[in-house]
Amino acid sequence: MTGSEFKASLELDQPPQSLPAPLEALWWDVKGDWARAHSLVDELETSEGMAVHAYLHRKGGDASNADYWYGHAGRTFFRSNLADEWQALVEGLLAR
Repeated sequence: MTGSEFKASLELDQPPQSLPAPLEALWWDVKGDWARAHSLVDELETSEGMAVHAYLHRKGGDASNADYWYGHAGRTFFRSNLADEWQALVEGLLAR
């Protein structure tokens, strides 16, 4: 899937079936369903899942929890705006 295909899928009511959990979480995040997005990565023990988990906590206003998950993902706190971080996460996940 390309970035444009992923963005086009945001017009749908449901995410594409083939999305891995971290990408599906970012899809639900855009749709405004933080809880559903969080549930997809809450217990996911991959660096990608933990990075998305960190982003979601940052977006939710819980910086200390976000820092915890960024650390487990082996990343530093992404300091630019949330939209840029979302884009970087999507691009990184699609490149895998």
